[in-house]
Parts: sequence; structure tokens; C-alpha cells
Amino acid sequence: MTLTMQQHREEVGIKDGLLLVDGQWRQARRETTWSHQHPATGESIGEFAVAGSEDVDEAVRAARRAFDDGPWPHMRAGERARLLNGCAALLREHTDELRALQALDNSVPLSFGSIYAGSVAVAADAFDHHAGWIDKAGGQTFAPYQGGDHLAMTFREPIGVVGAVLPWNAPFLLFAQKVAPALAAGCTVVLKPSEYATFSVLRMVELLVEAGLPQGVINVVTGPGDPTGEALITHEQIDKVSFTGSREVGRRIVEASAGTMKRVSLELGGKSPAIVFPDADVGMAGMTAMGMVTMGLSGQACIAHTRALVHRDVYDEFVAAAEMIAGSVTYGDPFDPGVQACPLINERQLNRVLGYVEKAHEEGARLVTGGDKAGGDLGAGHFVTPTIFADVDNSMSIAQQEIFGPVLSVVPFDDEDSAIGMANDSEYGLGAGVYTADAQRAFRVARRVRSGTVGINGFQVEPHLPFGGFKQSGLGREGGQAAFESYTELKTVMMPLTDEMM
Repeated sequence: MTLTMQQHREEVGIKDGLLLVDGQWRQARRETTWSHQHPATGESIGEFAVAGSEDVDEAVRAARRAFDDGPWPHMRAGERARLLNGCAALLREHTDELRALQALDNSVPLSFGSIYAGSVAVAADAFDHHAGWIDKAGGQTFAPYQGGDHLAMTFREPIGVVGAVLPWNAPFLLFAQKVAPALAAGCTVVLKPSEYATFSVLRMVELLVEAGLPQGVINVVTGPGDPTGEALITHEQIDKVSFTGSREVGRRIVEASAGTMKRVSLELGGKSPAIVFPDADVGMAGMTAMGMVTMGLSGQACIAHTRALVHRDVYDEFVAAAEMIAGSVTYGDPFDPGVQACPLINERQLNRVLGYVEKAHEEGARLVTGGDKAGGDLGAGHFVTPTIFADVDNSMSIAQQEIFGPVLSVVPFDDEDSAIGMANDSEYGLGAGVYTADAQRAFRVARRVRSGTVGINGFQVEPHLPFGGFKQSGLGREGGQAAFESYTELKTVMMPLTDEMM
């Protein structure tokens, strides 16, 4: 039976998406809309407004007024914290609804939506965590260095109006990782969700409004990168852009920021290595790496360990464990509790992944399993079977480029130094995994690998930890104190305590 989303669409009650500008939900000025096609079936799920430059301008100016003249930046810490805690409570209350909306957005299965890092719970925790920073936004006082008796001190003040641009693959986590610290710091926000995951984000914004955010503090402009995203990142009244997505768009944001010296936070992907030593639990390492590449997002996650660097002594054992996981992954209806993974988000990404599979064959890698587009009842969707390539050289395209699909490249190594050298031989530096029973080796390797996050015998993203990358994986960090402070400016204030000049 051919897969369909229509019954789920009717049960969830999808409604056309509108823009939120200065507290009002409305259509785009030019009444342009985007029809969202479900990646598992190709069916139309719903329509939402496409914001043009005039809509973006109105949203940014509303956020500017709310920041310059409104109560939010000056609100007492306790009141602002209570509002953010209220946002967290409403997110938790609507967990099932939000998970269903995500399944209609990007086909991420409900089974994966309950796992912490991809769940509504992690978003709610992020709001609670950043609410806790509001009354801790303190500065320092300094003793006089020269001159007369005076007081020197620093303050942290909100940076201003934030343009937040979300990807489609993890809307719950990344919505919270951008919006929560910005609001906690006292900023106002203009949010642009991905055109491939809009309905779940719109509902989260509705809940924030319901929690009592003042008018204009959060605004939403929906639509693709052109025209919506471009108008947002280039707007002269945006003080900071926070973006998660491709390097190409990240470079465009850096270029666009130059004219007004916008602050920028960028998370731009990775080619994360999993380094497996002979004394590791090799079977668990193989299952973990392949699980990250296939389960849930089907490798469409920047942090997925898509490059396994495995010691030759345990190479075959690792490949066998990974192959076992590949053969157990189930696809199909994201509302089916037995389904574990999703399709690729669109036809362009499908063709990209299949193109890398073909390139791997040309460059001499050995296909162990997968590498095909699923057919039969799933033929209308963008499903690619879990894929493992062995005998991969670290210089091959599949070992160097971010494929963003269910493809694991397994590279052999002989000793610790060569493993670290290959791990660092990449333009990216987002994440890494180290698998070993030797604690000294684990810490030694973790310190030498140039990645923003390193997991030892496991990996987890949590809202109170800084997350971001080295090299071309981006600029800045999301999560924890580092994220909160990135939405503030540091101001120095000096005052004489006597009539003597400073």
C-alpha cells in the first residue's frame, strides 16, 4: 500500500501558516505562499506565507521598537525568568502536538522525537536553563590602575535585535538554542524557520506568545532563503545574526554583516570522526556510529559521526557491527512507532547523496551495503538505504565532504598519531568521538582532536553545554553561559569618587 500522510494531516489539523509581525498574525503583503511537500510521499501538507522584503522590514522594525522603547530589555530579572519558565512549561504541555507537527514537516519519526536530543524536552530544558542566567548577567569591578580614586565596572547589556535563521533538521533544539538565550539576555528576535520545517516552529512561537511575551519581542517571517532569508540577514537594523546551515550561506552572512558590523554566530556543519582503538567495545562503537548516521535523521545531522577511523586490528569487527545496524533500520510512516528513520528532505538532497555514492565507487571505495533509493511503497519518497563504504582513503570525497545522508565511511589506521592526523585532516571541526578503554588515551586524544565537542565512548548534546565548531564548522557557540553571553555586549563604566581627575 502506497504511503500517505493525508489521514495524519487531518488528525493534526494543519492550518495555513502566517507571519507574526508586531504581535499580529497575518499574510504576506504580496500574498505569496509556499506549498510544503512531505519528503516521504511528495504530498502537499499545507501552505504558509512567503515574506518579502517589505514584510521582513516591518518585522525588524517591530523588533527594533520593542527593543528601543518596550519593556523587555529593562524588565526585572525575576519577571523575565518567570516568562521563560512559562514558555518551557507550555512546550512540555504540548509535546505530542509538536512531535506530530514535526513529523508532518520533515518526516522525523515520532520514535526519534522522544529521544532527548531531538525532543521537545530538550527545547523546554533550554528555556529553563537560560532563564537561570537572567539574574546572573553580572559584570566586574576593578581597582584603579592609575589616576585619582575612582570606580571602574563592567555591565552586560543585550545586543539588540537578533535575526535567527533555523535549519529544518532539528527544529525543537535549534529553536530553543537560539531564541531562549536571546530572550534571556533581553534581546528581541526576528525568526526565520526553514521552509522545510515551518509548521512546528510556528506552533512553538504561538506558545511563546501565549506565555505572555510582550508585543514585538518575537516576530516570525516564513519563506525560503530568497527572498526571505536574504532580506533578513542584510537588514541594517539587525544587530546580530544567528544561523545554522550550510557553509555557503554562512559565508554569505559574513559578507552581509560587514556593512553594519553585525555580530554573527554560525554553525556550519561537520565531517565528524569516530576514532576506534583496539581496546574499545568495538561492537558498541560500530553500532553507535552507524546509528548516528542512520537512525532518526538518516545522517542529516551536522554532528553525525560519518567518518569512522578504525584500527586495523578491529576493522572487520567494526564493519560487521555497523552492517548489522544498517540492516535493522526501518523506514516508512513517521507516525508508526516501529519506524526509526526518515527520508532525505527533498529531491535535491536525494540526488546529492546518490551522487556521492557514485563518486565513492569511482574513487575506489568498497560498498559494503546500501547505496540505493528505496522503491516499492516508499518509491514516492526520498528514502536512501543505509550505506557503508569500507577501504576508504581519508582523501576521498566521501571522507572529506559533508554528505548529509545515511552514508558511513570507514577508514583504517595503524597508530594513535596517524588517527589524530586523519581526524584533523578536514576543513571541519564540529564533533568527534573517541572509543577506548584507556582513560589516559581517551583524554590525550580528545585534547588533540580539533573539534568543538568530543565524546568519549558515547556522545550527547545538552542545552547547558557550549556547542559549536573549530575551523569552517562555524563561529561562536550555542548552549550554556557562552551562548547567553554571545547575545550581550560588554560595557565599561567609570566614575570618580573624589573631585580629583581620573
